Amino acid sequence: MATATQGPNNYSENNELVSVADPEATGAKMLGACSFFDEYYPPGFIKKVVAELIATFLLVFMTAGAAAISNTDQTRIAKLGASIVGGLIVTVMIYAVGHISGAHMNPAVTIAFASARHFPWRQHYTRGAISAAMILKVLLHPIKLIGPTSPSGSYVQALVTEIVVTFNMMFVTLAVATDTKAIGELAGLAVGSAVCITSIFAGPVSGGSMNPARTLGPAIASENFKGLWIYFVGPVTGTLLGAWSYTFIRVTDKPVHALTPGQASFKLRRRRSERTRIPDKESTEV
Repeated sequence: MATATQGPNNYSENNELVSVADPEATGAKMLGACSFFDEYYPPGFIKKVVAELIATFLLVFMTAGAAAISNTDQTRIAKLGASIVGGLIVTVMIYAVGHISGAHMNPAVTIAFASARHFPWRQHYTRGAISAAMILKVLLHPIKLIGPTSPSGSYVQALVTEIVVTFNMMFVTLAVATDTKAIGELAGLAVGSAVCITSIFAGPVSGGSMNPARTLGPAIASENFKGLWIYFVGPVTGTLLGAWSYTFIRVTDKPVHALTPGQASFKLRRRRSERTRIPDKESTEV
């Protein structure tokens, strides 16, 4: 069998390229990349990312869409209705994907959880938010403002409002999602109600964003960047203050963990199983 003789510049006499790569070195690089991924990303990371993308997409799609229609014609969706939509979609998504990814849907919330050491910081939201806003731009044409959040008064008023209402939301979220002494069965309802209440109050002042992703997507689709920095600084500051405040007043010093994919969204099933293991005192009496 004839063999090609390798010449200079890694070419054979037949002008064919000869591979000089070491298979063992290539395999070692691939293993190194896999170990790096396993070290810095938890198991099931891709599933968590997809869950957050879907939840954030639906959050922005519903809230920005309702706001866009309300701003155009309040006889179709009133301002109050647009605020309620935000609370309801948060509630629904917590019940839907809370047991998979935590259902943050908000980079500010993830930063606050990470600062309190309750959740890893690596999450993705902007793709879902921008995709939802772009789809709304097509569906709601010729409406040009796709539910952007912008200050109605001064920047200082909007900033303080965003800090306070996001503090309230994060304070409630950390309580019902991480504290074992709190009533966790209705965590989604508690967080959704907090979002709804704060949206009703903050809507006329700052737009009631409480979420950088909620603001960024519609801002890009609407090409309206007025006071955009407020909706990054305000929510992040508010969530950090809320998380630190509840961590400080927490009754127990035992470390507890936020919702993780391996846990159920609620503690109801665990409590039921514990009750079934407790024998009836009357039946054990002789």
